[in-house]
Amino acid sequence: MIAAIKPAGSNTRGLLAYLYGPGDHDEHLDPHIVAGFAMLGMPDPGRDENATLTELARHLDAPVRLRNSEFGKPVTDHVWHCPVRAAPEDRYLSDADWAEIAQRIVQAAGIAPAGDDLAARWIAVRHADDHIHILATTVREDGRRPKLHGSGVRVGDACREIEKEYRLRQLKKGDGTGSRRPTQAEMHKAERLGWDQTSPEWLQDRIRASIPHVTGAEEFIAYLEAGGVEVQVRRGPSGDLLGYAAGRPGDVNEAGEQIYHPGSKISPDLSLPKIKARLESSRPEEHPTARRNHPSTPWHQATDALDTLHTDLADDTHAQAHITALGELLEATAQTAPVHLRAELQVASKAFARAQRSQIRAEDQAAHALRSAARDIVHTATGPDGSALAALVAALVWATIVARRWHEAKNHAHQTDAARHTVQHLQTAADRALAPTLTELTARPPREEARRVLASDVRVAVPDHAERILADPAWPALATVLADAEARGHQPHQLLKEAATQRELTTARQPARVLITRIQHTGRNPAPNRRAEAARRRSTITASFPVQQTHNDQLPSATTTPTEQQHRQRR
Repeated sequence: MIAAIKPAGSNTRGLLAYLYGPGDHDEHLDPHIVAGFAMLGMPDPGRDENATLTELARHLDAPVRLRNSEFGKPVTDHVWHCPVRAAPEDRYLSDADWAEIAQRIVQAAGIAPAGDDLAARWIAVRHADDHIHILATTVREDGRRPKLHGSGVRVGDACREIEKEYRLRQLKKGDGTGSRRPTQAEMHKAERLGWDQTSPEWLQDRIRASIPHVTGAEEFIAYLEAGGVEVQVRRGPSGDLLGYAAGRPGDVNEAGEQIYHPGSKISPDLSLPKIKARLESSRPEEHPTARRNHPSTPWHQATDALDTLHTDLADDTHAQAHITALGELLEATAQTAPVHLRAELQVASKAFARAQRSQIRAEDQAAHALRSAARDIVHTATGPDGSALAALVAALVWATIVARRWHEAKNHAHQTDAARHTVQHLQTAADRALAPTLTELTARPPREEARRVLASDVRVAVPDHAERILADPAWPALATVLADAEARGHQPHQLLKEAATQRELTTARQPARVLITRIQHTGRNPAPNRRAEAARRRSTITASFPVQQTHNDQLPSATTTPTEQQHRQRR
C-alpha cells in the first residue's frame, strides 16, 4: 500500500472538482465519501444531487477563513492531499475497510490525532476499487496548524502495519534514501510530449553518467551544460559554487519558463556537496593519458580494483564508499562497452543506482582505486579485448553479489532488491561477453593426456567443487586456459586455488566459466622467473649499500667503472 503525500495546495474547491470529476481518462467511477472528520455533517455530492462541491469546500475551509480573518498573514498552503493505493494483486477492500484505513492515515500524519476534538477537517473520497484520496485543510478548529513534520515517515510506517493486518502485499519500509517518485502531472506531461521518461528521471540518468568523466564541481557543471542539460547554479559572495539545479530542455511551465530541479530533489545522493565529496576523493595525480606505459589496461586495472572489494567491507563507512564507487564503475563500463553488451549493462547500472546509497555515511577516500578505474575507462580511446571485458564483467557480477550480501546483513531491503536485480542483468551480460572467448578456447583443446593431468589439478586444488567444474560444459575451454597459463610458466593448481579464493564457487551458476575469467586475468602475463628475481633483488641490495672505506680495502659503488674496479683489485 502506497500513501503519496502531495505538495501543499491552496484550492480546496479545485481538488474536489478533480476527485469528483471523470478523471483524465474517464477512470473515476462512482466518487463518494467513505470517511471524514467527526463533525462533517454535510451531504455527500457523490450521493446527494442537491449537494455541491462549493458548499463542501466552504465547510472544509471554515477554520482557514476564521484564522485568516483574525491574523494579518493569510494561510495559503492549507490543502493536504494524500492518495492511498493498494497493490494490483491485493484483495478487494470495502468502503468500511477504506474508512478505517483513512482514519489510521490521518492519525499517523498528525492531521487528526486520536481523541483530538479540535483536529483539522478532512474527508476521504473513493472513486476506484483500488484507492482513495484523503483531502484535509491544515488549520485546526482552534486556529493552530497541525504538526506535520515527519508525516511521510509516520504514514509509511502506518501503511506497513495496515498491510500486515489486512493481509495485503507487504512493501519494504522506506529509509529516506530513495528517489522521489514522479508525480501524476510529470508522467502526463512526459506522455503528452512523447518522452520516454519524466524530466527528473531523464536528468538523473545524465547526472550519473557525467560523474565518471569529471574531477571537480566546476567541471561537473560544464560537462552537464555541454551535454545539453540546462543548469542553474548558486554561488556565494566569493564566487564559490554552493548548489545547482538542472532542467530538461523543453520542460517549461505555463509562462514558458524553464523548470529546474535541485540535485538533491532529483536523488538524495546527487546534491552538490555529495557529488563534490565523491569527485574530490578520486582526483587524479596525473591525467589518465599519462599512463601509456602502464603494463595493464584500464579494464585490467578495474578488475584488480574489484578484487579487493570483499576485504574492504569490514568498516561500514568504507563499505558504503566502495558500493557507491561500484555504481560509478558500472556506469563507466556501460558507456564504453561494445554495442552488443551496452543495453544490458545500462539496465544493470540503472538498477544499481538504488543500491548505491543508504543512511550510512561514506568515507569516499577509501574508494579511490575504484573511482580512478571508472575515470580511466571513460577516458580510454580503445575498447578492451574479449578476455579483458569478460573478466571485468564477471568481476562486476561478483562485486555486486558482495554488495548485496552487505546490504542484506544491514537490513537494507530496498538496496538488497536493487543489487539482486542488477546481478541478473550482469549475469546475462557476462554470458554474452564470454561467448566469443569460449568459442575460441573450445576450438583448440589440449591433448587428452594433458586434460587428464589438468583434471587432477582441479581435484587437488578445489576438491569441494571439482565434480561440478569437470561436468560444466565450459570445462574443455577451462582446460585450454590452464594449458595456456602453464605454457607461460604458471602452475595450474596454484592458479585454481587463487581463483577460488578470490571468488567463492558455491553460488556460481557455472563454476568453470568463473574460473576461466579469473585465470585469464591473473595468468595473462608470463610467470616471473624466481631465480632471476632473487638475483635482481640481491643486485639491488648490493647496489644500495653506501661505499665504505677502511684502511685495507674499499667496496666498489654502483657508479664505479669496471676499469676502476680492476685498478683497485690490482692494488
